[in-house]
Amino acid sequence: QVQLVESGGGLVQAGGSLRLSCAASGSIHSINDMVWYCQAPGKQRELVAHISSGGITNYADSVKGRFTISRDNAKSAVYLQMNNLKPEDTAVYYCNMVVRTTPWTAPRPIWGQGTQVTVSS
Repeated sequence: QVQLVESGGGLVQAGGSLRLSCAASGSIHSINDMVWYCQAPGKQRELVAHISSGGITNYADSVKGRFTISRDNAKSAVYLQMNNLKPEDTAVYYCNMVVRTTPWTAPRPIWGQGTQVTVSS
């Protein structure tokens, strides 16, 4: 059983910063992609940032230049540094990892429980 635990959300004023963390625990052989998604009230969940096992990153256009995704493979963790936050960044942020629990099982996506980020104007 693999679980993801997120932390770092909260309330911040526009222009401020937050750093989200997500750590995996349990039976883990390897982790492929690590992704942050967000879901605002009344909207669909959407990709914010992605980092491959090789460290290649991709971002939603709305966060390019403001957010930075990084990973620590030794800690089975992914981070999202969020700078110059805007009210439209307000959402629940979810981490997702594609995890292989043994060398011979297929990798599967695991979701975190979500952490609320609220940006006031």
